[in-house]
Amino acid sequence: MEDNGILLETLIGIFTIEHSKIKVLLTRRSEEPYKGYWSLLGNDLAFNETLENNVTDVVIEQAGLSNVNVEQCHTFSNLDRGLEDRKIAVTFIGIIDSKTVELKRQQNSYELGWFDIEDIPKTGFDHDYLINYMIDFLKKKLLNIASLKLLFPSDFSLPELQKVYEQILDKNLDRRNFRKKLLSLDLIEETGYFNEGYSGRPAKLYKFKSLSDEGDLF
Repeated sequence: MEDNGILLETLIGIFTIEHSKIKVLLTRRSEEPYKGYWSLLGNDLAFNETLENNVTDVVIEQAGLSNVNVEQCHTFSNLDRGLEDRKIAVTFIGIIDSKTVELKRQQNSYELGWFDIEDIPKTGFDHDYLINYMIDFLKKKLLNIASLKLLFPSDFSLPELQKVYEQILDKNLDRRNFRKKLLSLDLIEETGYFNEGYSGRPAKLYKFKSLSDEGDLF
């Protein structure tokens, strides 16, 4: 949407868990400016659409994903954001579990990549700043059990969950204390399955109980 040289865009960071790591989905730019750099998925807002419709189209058309839990994050209105005209960005975060990512992955014309939040590639525009803001926003959100369940709907091991919490809290956690705390709070239950195919002793798989929807674990 344009008004007196002001543009409005939506940008979304879509996050998932893969191999016990929090990852964000980025797209590689195929044209200038910043050709070859990675960036958040997004689009300019058209005059006849809402922010919600715009970002939904971005998720479906650019990412090839559906059933993504989307939440507005922050509005960035720095005066120097645009290269020519002033550009305001309304940012969103999306959360999707890795199993759904595999089921919904589609072929499209966009070059996409999932990146560990601790190893973000070179990005164009001010997207490095925006991504870091989104990561901080996400970490605070994932302290809540209801949000964490979006990434772990079922079948996770306690070591997997612990590694994710260590990323969120940016510190190492004692394995026995972590396990004891989870079990004492009565938040999870065994599924009866094990994570076969890994070296070492297979670990039990768990799922969150249906009533464990509120509160922070840490």
